[in-house]
Amino acid sequence: MKVVLCGSRRFADDIRQAEVQLKEAGHIVLAPILNTNRGIDKLDPDLKRYAFLGLTLHHFEYIRKADVCFVYNKGGYMGNSSTMELGFAAACGVPIYALEEDMDEPCRNVLFDFVTGTVDQFISEIN
Repeated sequence: MKVVLCGSRRFADDIRQAEVQLKEAGHIVLAPILNTNRGIDKLDPDLKRYAFLGLTLHHFEYIRKADVCFVYNKGGYMGNSSTMELGFAAACGVPIYALEEDMDEPCRNVLFDFVTGTVDQFISEIN
């Protein structure tokens, strides 16, 4: 199964670990770039805009290709980019699994088709 991972850069290590677990379980993983944005402020404003546009559209393409979306939202946290990705996945009709419920924002929470609690539980549900 093709799984797209979405989540905040603050969870980069956890998302990379989820990527490994999914690959070990035999899935194709479309993972976010999770760049650090180091040096981005030195870019010309137009180049900076296109850099972010490219990253966003790149991940949207991953979402389009995926069979399922897994939102890694530890503690229910989702940033701006993850929120956009969630909306895009919902608009594309891609089933959305989340690690945890989003207690702060009911508009995001209602877009989750399933809440798993752990990466292992997510893997067992899609296997």
